[in-house]
Amino acid sequence: MRRIATGLLIVMALVFFVFRRFEDDYGWAGFVTAFAEAAMVGALADWFAVTALFRHPLGLPIPHTAIIPTNKNRIADTMADFLRANFLTPQVLGRRMRSMNVAHMLGNTLANPSAAGESRIGGGAGELIAELLESLDPQRLGGQVRAGLFHQLERLEVAPLLGQMLSAMIADGRHRALIDQAVRWAGLTLEDNEELVRAMIHARANGLLRWTGLDARLADSVIDGLYRMLAEVLVDPDHPLRTKAEEGLRRFAEDLQHDPKTRAKVEDAKLELIRNPAVGHWWQGVWERLRTALIAAARGAGGERGAIAGQLYGALAELGRALRDDPRLQLQVNRFTRRAAVGIATRHGDQLVRLVSETVKRWDATTITARVEGAVGRDLQFIRINGTLVGGLVGLAIHALDAWVL
Repeated sequence: MRRIATGLLIVMALVFFVFRRFEDDYGWAGFVTAFAEAAMVGALADWFAVTALFRHPLGLPIPHTAIIPTNKNRIADTMADFLRANFLTPQVLGRRMRSMNVAHMLGNTLANPSAAGESRIGGGAGELIAELLESLDPQRLGGQVRAGLFHQLERLEVAPLLGQMLSAMIADGRHRALIDQAVRWAGLTLEDNEELVRAMIHARANGLLRWTGLDARLADSVIDGLYRMLAEVLVDPDHPLRTKAEEGLRRFAEDLQHDPKTRAKVEDAKLELIRNPAVGHWWQGVWERLRTALIAAARGAGGERGAIAGQLYGALAELGRALRDDPRLQLQVNRFTRRAAVGIATRHGDQLVRLVSETVKRWDATTITARVEGAVGRDLQFIRINGTLVGGLVGLAIHALDAWVL
């Protein structure tokens, strides 16, 4: 495309010098000459504009040229600020999480598990239930048991337990699936906000980029680059962004175990959940149904422990139905999940966007110029071709006005 655009300029120059000899003999030759002359001006002007984006025209250090390599660090910082302000914000995360009913999905899983899931839930439960029943006073079951369990939950600090579980998950490598899901979620978020990306780049682009229409091409390049980066993170287990995410998870696990502020936030969410009237109502009904069946099964023999496990599975299935069907309980669980996601992004979002900024800054001028020009270069040459043709038409119109009117 560059050769075509340059060749068109050479053709206009040849036309100009050839037909200029016939202007005195043929009146129409003046129109051809005017077209070719203005076309050369338009082609040279657009060549200068296109070249100035990526390098100094003819190697001359003309001010406000080589725009992209000269402003590489500013572009990196602007891109990082844009990601931080438009993706890793409480508003964006909250809007995305509001469209996800986590409690309903969990309820469906508990209420309708697979056969293997049912087997794992019920396996070994009979012996545990029998031992617990032997240690309880039958006269104090019911409401006192419920109150005692809830009181123990209030006293139990769950943040360190969650931190230990997360640390164990990271040690076993089970956190990678969580990161993969987060990357897919980021891709969906980017897909939902593509128009916002384009609007932001258009608003921040200078007049030259808007006039040439390069802001739209640059927006496409940025969006394609983000999709490519997310794909690379998804398939490359050693990608730097994945490494940063793993470091963030490790730090979050440490904060759950040792940071007082993080532990206090988790405790507040736990208390809000267990004090919800819907949870108390659900537990009261479950316990009343389980109490008689569990005592009878504990006094039985032979295969009665299988019945106990079945009752436990039934209780979990009822919990699943409560999560699936109770809007108030769903509200509490979803709110906790949403707050957790927003908290993680608020605490560790700067580290993620800093990685993007540092990566672009590490590119040399040749690399960033080649990548951007390779993405939009073909359309840039069309700008030169259009400038040649439009310039010729304008020159022709001016010459016609001069010849026939003036």
